[in-house]
Amino acid sequence: MKTFQEYLPETEITYSCVHCRANLAAHEDLISKSFQGSQGRAYLFNQVVNISCGPCEDRILLTGLHSVCDIFCDCCRTTLGWKYEQAFESSQKYKEGKFIIELVHMVKENGWT
Repeated sequence: MKTFQEYLPETEITYSCVHCRANLAAHEDLISKSFQGSQGRAYLFNQVVNISCGPCEDRILLTGLHSVCDIFCDCCRTTLGWKYEQAFESSQKYKEGKFIIELVHMVKENGWT
């Protein structure tokens, strides 16, 4: 387990864990706001920080069968969403290696208006 936290630059608009305020992602890594998580709306990110991945499993999601790993906040261990490891349909391949974080677990930081 990590013993330190990665901090994104304070000059960047960021998303943090709503539970412990650990930085999770920079706004520039946001790919899409039109995703659905198990607890409502979710965002797709290119990369995230301060997370750990659980074991991978195949799940049938709204867009078909995917191999995903749940992701957890390194600081408070809250389940935040998942990482797409493999998409089985060619139209969904763009998701591979990307991360879903549910809105209920995020807060916007640093200069949002």
